[in-house]
Amino acid sequence: MGTTVIDKVYINGEFVTPHGTELFDLVSPATGQTIGQVQLADEVDAEAAIAAAKAALPAWSATSREERIDALRRLQNAVAAKREELLAAVRLEYGAPFRNEWMVDTAIEAFADMVKTLETFAFTRQVGRATVEMVPVGVAGLITPWNSNVFFIADKMASALAAGSTVVMKPSEMSATQTRVMTEALHAAGLPAGVFNIVTGRGDVVGNTITRHPDVPKISFTGSTPVGKAIFRDSADLMKNLTLELGGKSPSIILDDADMSTAMSGALASGFVNSSQACVAGTRILVPASRYDEALAAAVEQLAMFPVGDPADPATAIGPMVSQKQWERVQGYIARGIEEGARLLAGGPGKPEGLPDGYFVRPTLFADVTNDMTIAREEIFGPVLSIIAYTDEENAIEIANDTDYGLHGYVFSADQERAMRIAARIEAGRVSVNGGYEPTSPFGGFKQSGIGREYGAAGLEGFLEMRSVMV
Repeated sequence: MGTTVIDKVYINGEFVTPHGTELFDLVSPATGQTIGQVQLADEVDAEAAIAAAKAALPAWSATSREERIDALRRLQNAVAAKREELLAAVRLEYGAPFRNEWMVDTAIEAFADMVKTLETFAFTRQVGRATVEMVPVGVAGLITPWNSNVFFIADKMASALAAGSTVVMKPSEMSATQTRVMTEALHAAGLPAGVFNIVTGRGDVVGNTITRHPDVPKISFTGSTPVGKAIFRDSADLMKNLTLELGGKSPSIILDDADMSTAMSGALASGFVNSSQACVAGTRILVPASRYDEALAAAVEQLAMFPVGDPADPATAIGPMVSQKQWERVQGYIARGIEEGARLLAGGPGKPEGLPDGYFVRPTLFADVTNDMTIAREEIFGPVLSIIAYTDEENAIEIANDTDYGLHGYVFSADQERAMRIAARIEAGRVSVNGGYEPTSPFGGFKQSGIGREYGAAGLEGFLEMRSVMV
């Protein structure tokens, strides 16, 4: 992919040179070396993209269910045709481990899942004497993060287009290589000009133009809670329709009846998912005090199954952090954990042995963590997990819910019914029991983890407004 400059954005069905002139360096997280540059869009480009989406809205919002399904299938096939090129871009630019093929496969599946949702979705519903019509919200501003760029582009776009809304998307500038390949794929699907537009730029430039624009009634943002709060404030004057999928500090509760080795393997997998650069990461592992030493021993033993290393090595489970800034952030949290009295069970500060280049972190486990420590309160976004003891079920639930966040939770138990009872008391938008997963179930958070839901029918409804017609 070379060290070329990515100097095109996608507006009104065409690849055009941005009006913006700022160049942003693209760096390989695995080596720390510059691999290219992207020419960033500016306010003028964002305005042009919004105008194109607005012009395309009347025709697209009038399309039939069958026409939208056909468009989604074409998008799915076009992205699938670029699968290998997308995987190469994700590994190069993000440092995703070789085994993380799901980062592209879930993008392909997002279109397929929305096709299934759209096939049976009721756009018209009868409520007493009223006919309730689900109508497109209008131009949707989609703002996506760097930690799973290809999937977020696919999922948000699939939901918006299925609803009959048109799209202005601002992906992270740190993911420009992936965005370029993804945009080429989406263009090949041959949708009408202006239905979707993709402008890579800074959040405080392009992002702000989108979130503050009167012609963009809908914002769907995935990213940090502080940025989500800023978007919330920016959107207040225009009373925008918001979907905000924000941070998390998810608990993994291992119940006292669990097979400790199996449960700890599952808990570590949930904590280290996507090199721990994941909003859903189970970074607080809650274990019974009665089995505490056993839990710590199992954690150290199972840690060997999650090696950090070169993303190109099929054995690697944990890749580098996305940037020098993110590496330094994670190092700061490791230092803070030690300062506040947590016991270093594995890992620690500095780079792993044999990996002097790039932004690699030693996978770190802290024992003797209390839930008031910084490492147990704040989202780290790196492979630093806290093991916390609880006395009984009530105490486990209390600790799990004692957080500003509420995005995800995990429960591990030999008794599924018991685990379900615990799950029903966790204040989170999603709870996984013994590794369970359903991609089309509603996804989003309680508390400061966000507003609204994504995926499946709930995600589709996020791009629709209800109109009641009463006779």
